[in-house]
Amino acid sequence: MPGNSQRRGRRLTPKAGAPKGTGGKNRDSLAGRGKTLPADERPWHKAYSGTEKLPQRTAWKQDKERRAAAEEGRAPKIGQPGTKDTTWGKGTKGVGPARGGAAGRGGKPTGRGGPRVAPGRKSNPTKDSPELLVGRNPVLESLRAQVPATALYTAQGIDVDDRVKEIVRTAADRGIAILEISRAELDRMTGGVLHQGIGLQVPPFAYESFEDLMAASLEQAAPLLVALDGVTDPRNLGAVIRSAAAFGAQGVFVPERRAAGITATAWRTSAGAAARVPVAQVTNLTRSLKACKDAGFVVVGLDADGDTDLYDLAAAVGPLVVVVGSEGRGLSRLVGETCDLTVSIPMISEVESLNASVAAAVTLAEVARRRASEA
Repeated sequence: MPGNSQRRGRRLTPKAGAPKGTGGKNRDSLAGRGKTLPADERPWHKAYSGTEKLPQRTAWKQDKERRAAAEEGRAPKIGQPGTKDTTWGKGTKGVGPARGGAAGRGGKPTGRGGPRVAPGRKSNPTKDSPELLVGRNPVLESLRAQVPATALYTAQGIDVDDRVKEIVRTAADRGIAILEISRAELDRMTGGVLHQGIGLQVPPFAYESFEDLMAASLEQAAPLLVALDGVTDPRNLGAVIRSAAAFGAQGVFVPERRAAGITATAWRTSAGAAARVPVAQVTNLTRSLKACKDAGFVVVGLDADGDTDLYDLAAAVGPLVVVVGSEGRGLSRLVGETCDLTVSIPMISEVESLNASVAAAVTLAEVARRRASEA
């Protein structure tokens, strides 16, 4: 009809048709969410074969399939719980240089801590946002270690066992808010992590000022600080803090970038020592070590090829900073050049290396022994 092309509200773009096939809508809703975990890694699937506790609903599904298979004379189509590791390893085998550094010659960590996450689904919280620690054992251990917490989240319909009862009781005794939310909401908060229906929210760690840390140490009769150069595993950081507390160090300082900070994992590994030993973050580790030297500290770095044997370290009785290198490459070049001495731990076997936290513990124990003998 003449004039229709000028009518008001006419469509200027072609009308989009419906997605072809029945899976169009589902496919669009999953866009950008990454791959779905295989059936044998999904706790709610009858094919689940993971090492985590088997949910009651999944056990019921598997039992139903066994009965059906027995009636039909076939093998049941179910998983074998406990046969497939559904975590990223219970501990990182940190590799440090032979005879005492914190990194090995070409060695690499063999595992990653924490529960497995569906690819593409892990959330990326901001630096200052509260961290959510998940899993029944990690949450229980953190509460036992007096890790600061602001809230405990439990999924509706959670399978209550002895661990959950102790978690809720401990949180209530400490005055921590206990919130029951849907499992879907907890999935969203954890970013796809297998949370076992429980999550503990911990606040950002309050770091000390480096200047205050150094000044407080110098007020002690035997000043002792520990510096970490690029240690990225929070469990190693927590273990070093625990050793520092055990052997009389007055503080630990770490770089702000490319290094582990105090997370819930570090809190748990330190067994609460992070609440007793001040920890500082520094912008430039080399500059901070030079400031320690100007204040009268002797800076020693752990290195496989160190020029001084740990048992011959005469400087151990004076103001001292022990520098521990990263798990993979040891001391960085600038940090190594800044150290007054490089120290190696004598080893009688041909073991390739020591874990970063183990090397730190051995060194701090020897320093404490020498200081006790001089007293």
